[in-house]
Amino acid sequence: MDTPKSKKLEIIIPAFRGHSQSFLMVLDGISEEDALKRIEGRTNHIVWMVGNFLDMRYAMGGILGLNEEFPYKDLFFQGKALDENLKYPTLQQLKEEFHKISPLVYQKLLEVSDEELEKAFPMGMNIDFFPETVLSFIGMCIGREDYLSGQIGLMRRILGYEGMKYDFDKDLKY
Repeated sequence: MDTPKSKKLEIIIPAFRGHSQSFLMVLDGISEEDALKRIEGRTNHIVWMVGNFLDMRYAMGGILGLNEEFPYKDLFFQGKALDENLKYPTLQQLKEEFHKISPLVYQKLLEVSDEELEKAFPMGMNIDFFPETVLSFIGMCIGREDYLSGQIGLMRRILGYEGMKYDFDKDLKY
């Protein structure tokens, strides 16, 4: 495993890499058509979930100093509600964005210092047990990725796909 500059990220690094793996595995075999299906008009579709996952990756990159812009930000920024009147990118386009941003964010996670992680990052939550710092924001993004992967896994089963296989790609280094 790569060693981060900050000891505070020793749990984040394996989580980030694990999420990269589960992201690809949970999407394995999902058709473009099924990725746009909603259940009884009440759920978000998989494309929306994937877009939100990527919004988290781009948000982490931004707070860590990357200047990469998510081309579909207007559709997904901060969990923007699904709008059936909009045209969403394909699952393939989103997967390409995943492979573009993920190694860049991973490298930044390895390089960030404790001092940078301790910087204030106001989120407007005003919760006394939740310090509004860069580190807390990264933790929130990681948590959101977990949530979205679980949602996609549930949609996968509802749509009639087999459960996710845990065929880890040892060559994926982010």
